[in-house]
Amino acid sequence: MGIIILSSFLAVLFFRPLLHRRYITAAGEMDQPRRIFILELSLCFAAGILINIYDFFIYRVPLSSVASMFIGCSIAGFFIGLDSALAQEQKIILKTPQEEAISPLPKRLFPITRRFTFVAITASIFVSLVLILVFTQDIDWLTQTAQDEESIRAAQLSVTSEVLFIMAVLMVLIVNLIFAYSRNLKLLFNNQTRVLEQVSQGDLSTKVPVATQDEFGIIAGHTNHMIDGLRHRFELVNSLKLAEEVQQNLLPSHSPDLNGFDISGSSIYCDQTGGDYYDYFQLPDEKLGIAVADACGHGVGAAMLMVSVRAFLTSAVKNYQNPAQLLFEVNRYIARDCEKSGRFTTMFFLEIAPRTKELRWVRAGHEPAMVFQAQSKTFTHLDGPGLVLGVDENYVFACQTASPCQAGDIILIGTDGINETRNKEEKLFGHQRLKKIILAHAQDSAQTLRDAIVSAVATFRGDLAQEDDITLVVIKAV
Repeated sequence: MGIIILSSFLAVLFFRPLLHRRYITAAGEMDQPRRIFILELSLCFAAGILINIYDFFIYRVPLSSVASMFIGCSIAGFFIGLDSALAQEQKIILKTPQEEAISPLPKRLFPITRRFTFVAITASIFVSLVLILVFTQDIDWLTQTAQDEESIRAAQLSVTSEVLFIMAVLMVLIVNLIFAYSRNLKLLFNNQTRVLEQVSQGDLSTKVPVATQDEFGIIAGHTNHMIDGLRHRFELVNSLKLAEEVQQNLLPSHSPDLNGFDISGSSIYCDQTGGDYYDYFQLPDEKLGIAVADACGHGVGAAMLMVSVRAFLTSAVKNYQNPAQLLFEVNRYIARDCEKSGRFTTMFFLEIAPRTKELRWVRAGHEPAMVFQAQSKTFTHLDGPGLVLGVDENYVFACQTASPCQAGDIILIGTDGINETRNKEEKLFGHQRLKKIILAHAQDSAQTLRDAIVSAVATFRGDLAQEDDITLVVIKAV
């Protein structure tokens, strides 16, 4: 019988390398453990069939014995297949971190609970079948051989030893499977926790290998998607930081030196980039031009529009004649660029003549500049009509003029982010608070007044997030 069993298994093992190449090696790595289990189980089935055919037709072995042999081969195939599948799964788990082979999400899910349930139920059925067969055959043998008390005692000892041996073999096989499962689960846990620890420390250079088609594979795949999202976010943050540096470099690095005037400006963005803009321009006849603009919206889109406005303004100022002509040229360029997007920009452009201290300005939809007259301690505005830039490329602007500035007069050109700042009670900062600050610091420098306004707005807002960009230029006649 031993020779028959050995010959049958050698016969099916002869075809194993060919089947392994075509059925296992050709498959994807995550499909290989399942296919190995099927292959090993099928080979043991085939060996059992060969043994039973030979025994039944050559030796006329009863069908009950044939069934017992087939069940034995099935049990062997089940445990051999599971052990081989778990060993192959372990190789894949160990190999993927070394090769950094990150697979996508599994297309099919084979839950761990289903696998455990299948193994537990199948193992229980096989153990029950073995015990039933053993007890049935042993009871039949006892009834045939037990003639006296001594032979019965010997038969009982033999049956007990046989049952204990079979139970010990089955227990070893089951414990081996438990250890194999535990080993693979530990490897999967270690892969997951190792990468998550690196992510928690800011290291996004590695991903979790997707080595199985169960819940661990799904978790690994989603973790990798999370890492990709974090990488993309960090790239965006770095890009925004670069854009912030570039935009800050586009703003004036220092205040202009203009005879008879003290000037200071600042821009504070609610995001890393913004749409507010201010600049100083040297004009003919030693005049100074001051531009304060506010592109609609805030963030990256507004910042890109602001950069375009700055480029158009810098180009057009080379042929400067007056504020109205300058904004007419700038408006033409912006209107052509923003025709389809619907974006627009407000701007206040002020021309200062240091010799006469006369002012000329154009207000293109921008908030009027506030003027504090030192002698009368009253406030007026540099107002006037004007359409926002980017709406009508043929719009003609008109220059506005004012009487010469007197010593101590203060001009404040700002964006609506100052007056429209809200506090927790939903109250606006407003013009009245701004006027009080100007009165309180009327004798201070332009920079001191500028800093006082910025500080007062921040204090008024409290813990609330800044909702809009804030830009202001303070001009003080001295």
